[in-house]
Amino acid sequence: MFRDRLEAGERLADELAAQEWNRPVVLAMPRGGVPVAVPVARRLGAVLDVVVARKIPVPGSPEVAVGATTAQGPPLFNRRSLERLGLTEDDLTDAVGVEQGEAQRRVEIYRGGAAEPEVRDRDVIVVDDGLATGMSARAALGHLRESGAASLVLAVPVRSPDAAPTDLCDRVVAVQVPDGFRSVGEWYEDFTQVADDEVRRLLARA
Repeated sequence: MFRDRLEAGERLADELAAQEWNRPVVLAMPRGGVPVAVPVARRLGAVLDVVVARKIPVPGSPEVAVGATTAQGPPLFNRRSLERLGLTEDDLTDAVGVEQGEAQRRVEIYRGGAAEPEVRDRDVIVVDDGLATGMSARAALGHLRESGAASLVLAVPVRSPDAAPTDLCDRVVAVQVPDGFRSVGEWYEDFTQVADDEVRRLLARA
């Protein structure tokens, strides 16, 4: 287990620092991915910024996610979940709009009006605190895939054995890939929710 996100980030940094990087850019997935990404960016001497993705919930059931999107989209959907629930993409148009608006709001809050970092011809490392279904990570990677990055890597302290979106990135790096994975939070002693103010503070310090 990891003590907290900071220690998880230090251990993830150990994994990543053993590799060669070309002018790396670390993009954290808020909110939980930001404290993990801070020691990674520091160890690699990398630019630190955010890439925001939001889960798309089933109307009337906010706890059930069937896809994810960034502020710009396009949304990605879990086709099997849509079929099981008898839903189409058109049924989720309003939900997609809401989540894209919230993603844009968070980008503005976290970035403070600053421009998105230039990633062309640089190694881009997307960091989160863990990977369960991988839908949010897939949306983020899909957004970055055509960015012109030299390489695109997803890095997490822990992930499900079934969650590795290698079709959307060059590599997936994880400290732990436990067979008994059930949720990200069970692999942290302290998995306290990270507030927006904490995200802004960490980014400002970095």
